[in-house]
Amino acid sequence: MAAAQRGIWTGTQLRRLLAERAGLELSAASVSALFTKQPSQVKLSTLAALCAALDCAPGDLLAVGEPAVPPPPTPSTTPSPPPPQQKFAPRHRSLPPL
Repeated sequence: MAAAQRGIWTGTQLRRLLAERAGLELSAASVSALFTKQPSQVKLSTLAALCAALDCAPGDLLAVGEPAVPPPPTPSTTPSPPPPQQKFAPRHRSLPPL
């Protein structure tokens, strides 16, 4: 990670750096999540602050890999069978209301 390459090893160090260099106050939980998890989303303002604090480019912080959401299934080339015909029961007279 870009933080480790710059000698930032703890969330406290990163929080201090973000506040000093970028003016961004993040909670301890938010910084911890950045260190320990792969976030599903990051605000552009947070990304810009991280880049300013760590003196790096967004590409240094982001890794391109498998998409988070799998692509929709492709239609098969063999046609699916038609739905079965429904058989209706013979009609019976209803009972009169009580």
